Amino acid sequence: MEILANLGLGFETAFSFWNLVYCLAGVFLGTAIGVLPGLGPTATIAMLLPVTFGLPPETALIMLAGIFYGAQYGGSTTAILVNLPGESSSVVTALDGYQMARKGEAGKALATAAIGSFAAGTVSTILIAFFAPALASVALSFGPHEYFSLMVLGLIASVVLASGSLLHALGMIVAGLIFGLIGTDVNTGTLRYTMGMPELADGISFVVLAMGIFGLGEILVNLEHEGQRSTALKKITGLMPSRADLKQIVAPVTRGTALGSVLGILPGGGAMLASFAAYALEKKASKTPERFGHGAIEGVAAPEAANNAGAQTSFIPMLTLGLPSNPVMALMIGAMIMQGIQPGPSVIEDQPVLFWGLIVSMWVGNLMLLVLNLPMIGLWVRMISIPYHYLFPCIVAFCAIGVFSLANQTFEIWLMGIFGLLGYVLRKLDCEPAPLLLGFILGPMLEEHLRRAMLVSRGDATTFLTRPISAVLIIVSVLLLVSILAPAVRSKREEAFVED
Repeated sequence: MEILANLGLGFETAFSFWNLVYCLAGVFLGTAIGVLPGLGPTATIAMLLPVTFGLPPETALIMLAGIFYGAQYGGSTTAILVNLPGESSSVVTALDGYQMARKGEAGKALATAAIGSFAAGTVSTILIAFFAPALASVALSFGPHEYFSLMVLGLIASVVLASGSLLHALGMIVAGLIFGLIGTDVNTGTLRYTMGMPELADGISFVVLAMGIFGLGEILVNLEHEGQRSTALKKITGLMPSRADLKQIVAPVTRGTALGSVLGILPGGGAMLASFAAYALEKKASKTPERFGHGAIEGVAAPEAANNAGAQTSFIPMLTLGLPSNPVMALMIGAMIMQGIQPGPSVIEDQPVLFWGLIVSMWVGNLMLLVLNLPMIGLWVRMISIPYHYLFPCIVAFCAIGVFSLANQTFEIWLMGIFGLLGYVLRKLDCEPAPLLLGFILGPMLEEHLRRAMLVSRGDATTFLTRPISAVLIIVSVLLLVSILAPAVRSKREEAFVED
């Protein structure tokens, strides 16, 4: 009965007028930036963080969450229509979705993506409602030792699941940890790594770093590779799948939802890993695998269900443990901290309106996506052809205004520009910047829990191995590290990196 009362609170919160308005704005904007290749939810949420300052915490998170899962849907539109994924998690959808469009089945492919996303979103929302409180109750028994070990595990797991060079991924995490140390030591009052600049005494603003690396860095890369986007499909028909089509996609959507729900919880996994894994599983399970890549409807249904399920279940570790499983969740934690809320297991007890309102809003947002976006396909088709050089000046101006509003200092704008150049250089060096953001978010918390644990144990480092939960997390971390350093695994990663 308690779960029904909590869900009742969630429905009351999610269906308030302004929360509905901001949820609609979030999913609409998310779909739009998913349709426009190159921007992505990470950069968009980073740019919109200053806008959330004046909003209630639950309203701010409802809008930001809508941008995230709305982008998963929007990315499939361009993947299907012009073979140009708007989101990395939609790369797999393009394999069969675009082939269906070439056969005149674009409407069927778009409807399949919408239905699969809605079904997966509904199931994953139910999973969050039932399992997140249980996980939070377990996490309440965590002390500084367990939290330190958990964050070490999260950082190592992000290396395992990051794409590209192992050395690059490790370097990004170390860079993030160093950036997180800049500022005043809260225990001693000593200035660290400020280079004599008083503006850095309070540390680097999370918004400045995120806007620079993910916002401006992304813009510079897109300007370098700008190309005219066009589509021959001006009118989409057949948006209602037949009963045979629905019967054909039930099993792929079910398998994709189950797989995505599990993989979404993993640090560094999320929607992209879920979509790739679901496509591989579906091809293996099919009696006619040769159809995949040539317009198989299962090749659209499974990855679209998986990426939406993975996007939503990634909220579980963020809300219950304060552990971001991907860059967007790191931004969500940043938004919560700016609202004065400490992410972790106490959120459910201390902020029930925020927690349950956010969960119910996910279902509401997925319903909005289903109802609104299929009739608006014509609008998304027109947006695809907008030249990027018309878009980027508005994005840069918005970034500058947002950063300046933080502290009314031009220094923040210059710092954002430096991080923008850094983000561009990192991409040119094939360094994925996501682990840097995770390191920046987890670094200060990692240091805080390490200091607390060492104070409690009076400097005895073996205390991390004498506490059962902490010891298990450390052992898992070591096993993951060994798997990374194993020659066979490392050579395979390097070969994949060279091929990319």
